[in-house]
This record gives sequence, structure tokens and C-alpha cells, in this order.
Amino acid sequence: MIDFVPDESLYPFESRWFDSSAGRLHYIDEGSGPALLLCHGSPTWSFLYRHIVKGLRDRYRCIAVDYLGFGLSERPRKFGYTIAEHTTVLGELIDHLQLDGFILMGQDWGGPIGLGAASTRAARVRGIVLGNTVFWPIEPLANRAFSAIMSSRPMQRRILEQNLLVEQFLLGKLGPTLTAAEADHYRMVQPTREARRGLAVMPNEIRVARPLLERLAQDVPALLGDKPTLAVWGMQDMVFRPKACIPRIRASFTDLDVVELPQARHFIQEDAPDQITSAIANRFP
Repeated sequence: MIDFVPDESLYPFESRWFDSSAGRLHYIDEGSGPALLLCHGSPTWSFLYRHIVKGLRDRYRCIAVDYLGFGLSERPRKFGYTIAEHTTVLGELIDHLQLDGFILMGQDWGGPIGLGAASTRAARVRGIVLGNTVFWPIEPLANRAFSAIMSSRPMQRRILEQNLLVEQFLLGKLGPTLTAAEADHYRMVQPTREARRGLAVMPNEIRVARPLLERLAQDVPALLGDKPTLAVWGMQDMVFRPKACIPRIRASFTDLDVVELPQARHFIQEDAPDQITSAIANRFP
């Protein structure tokens, strides 16, 4: 397990644990009301949702999970850390908590992981919140080039040995504005080469998970397309560009509200937490 204790002033939540079929999963479960399941992407963890949980736990039951290999969760040796495997484990947590009438929020890889688990439990889903994510094959050449480069041996070494994905893509110049203590909460949950194995798998999944994403592209509109849905979009995101993604989302959901976050980049929960909190409360009163 990860030997890091979050600062209670930044992350004032009780840690909870679930023994999944693949390993021990860390999550938080705060507040009461309709269940709101919060799914992070790479290279983050449930800490990403801290402002949103604090803002909504007076009216929702806010559940934020750390996937295996992320945050405070276990790093099982025999786990592959693929999107498909994360989806399976998340589904086990949903079933363990007996969530019914829940709202799913997914950002970055949290979109495919969350929607994959939700689509096979569609009758139990009340609504969906999507932020800077996709549920279809990632086509842009720049994204596939990023995948190929980051999957190369030299870059894999930098991810594992220098924590590249956290240090450069989350905490670098184009990342959100964080205090030193906040940055350390992202850095310290990926402390060693061994701990970062799950991070290293993610770039290659942009290409390898294509069959899963092709299936989601069919399943999400068919099984979840009539659910009340909210898209909260960082309009400055260079990864999932709004002009490419929002029309696809509009075509997939029949009951959709879109809230644009004009100054937010990719990590919208850091850049615009108050706007997201208000949008969720307004959409799902």
C-alpha cells in the first residue's frame, strides 16, 4: 500500500477500503442523498474531486474512488491496469455499495471507465456528468502520436523513474495552479518506480483500448442515451478539444445540458470546481 497520509485540511475525508477481486481499493464516501460516483483519470486520484465533494456532500452522497495503481489504492503485481480491468473493478464497487439511482461523473479516463461500468447497470443510473472525456476511439493524430511516444522504452523509463506524467503533464506549466502542498498530494501517491506501473500503462491504452472504446461508442447512446446528462467542459483543453467532442456528446444524449468552462483546461476539477459544483446541483436537484 502507499505510505502517504493526506493532510486533513486539504482532504478532510475518511478513507474507506474495498477488497475487490483484483486488489484493495481506496475510496471516500461522504454525505447523504442521491449517490454521486466520481471517477478520475490519469495521473490523478480522488484528491482531484476534493473541492466538489466538500461543495456537494451536504446534498449528495459523494463517492470518489482511486483505481488500483492510483492514489492510496493497492498496486497488485498480477493486475494489468488496463481500462477494461479498471472498469470491472469499478463495477464490483458499485455492486458492493449497492448503488441505485446514482449519478456518474467521469473525466479523462474516468469517462470510459465509469461509462463502461454504468452501461451494464443502466437501470440503476439516474444521470451522467461528463467532463473533458470521450467514450469513442481516440482518433486525432496528435493523441495517437502521444500514445506511441509515451509507450516507447525511453519514455516509459521516464514515467517509471522520474514520475513524468505527474511532474510534467499535471504539475508542469500547462497544468492547474496548485499550492506546493496540493502538488505534493499528487506527487506523493506515486512515490516509487513500482508504484507507478499503473501510470505507465495508460498512454498505450489510447491505442490498445480501441475495441473497448468502439463498443462504448455503440453501448453508451443505446443504453444510457436517454439519461439526464450534463457536460461540463474546459474550453481551453488541448487534449479533448471542445469542437471535436461536444458535438459527439450532443448526438449521443437526448436530454443534455452543456456548461462551458471558458478558462478551464484539462483538469477541470482544479480549474473550475465551483462552477462544476453549481452545475451538478442545478442539473440534479
